[in-house]
Amino acid sequence: MLAFPYSTETEIGTIRSERALDPAMVRRSVATVKERMASTPLASANERRPIFVTDGGWRWHWLANTSSGALAITRPLTDAVVVNATDPVEGIIPALGAKRSLGSVLAHEFTHGLIRRRFGILKSQAFPTWKVEGYSDYVAGESTLSDEQAAALERDGTDHPALPYYHGRRRVAAILVGNGGSVEQLFNAEN
Repeated sequence: MLAFPYSTETEIGTIRSERALDPAMVRRSVATVKERMASTPLASANERRPIFVTDGGWRWHWLANTSSGALAITRPLTDAVVVNATDPVEGIIPALGAKRSLGSVLAHEFTHGLIRRRFGILKSQAFPTWKVEGYSDYVAGESTLSDEQAAALERDGTDHPALPYYHGRRRVAAILVGNGGSVEQLFNAEN
């Protein structure tokens, strides 16, 4: 806890951080997570996680280990969410040339925990990346890439790490429209 000297109790869990977080930004982020959790049948009414917000330095690299290029990670056994370099006032996380909001990134990470809880750790690890990351971005309501950015990257032949998330979200959205919004069918069907 000495590595995260600031602590804020919220409806979505205790947020520990390296620097003091702007209370208005925390309220916006919490509201976003609650709104996004209400959009998925996998969530319970009061989803909570331990949350650690970093400046992207040694704490992030130590906790993220091999995933240090990510925006955030979720520890599978504890469901603790660790977030990469976050602006403590605006709540923005620089993302591979774009920006994501803390609330959206938290909703994405919470969704990973929801998938593991509903389908089990082993089964959730066997799902295709496009389903897991696509559904997590779908629930988050925000992606790292815009349509224009994705098209430009593809036009240039760039293999960008955010493209699978972008395509996964679009594919998940189309499948959910086609199956009447069944998340169970999304994950259990061969698509």
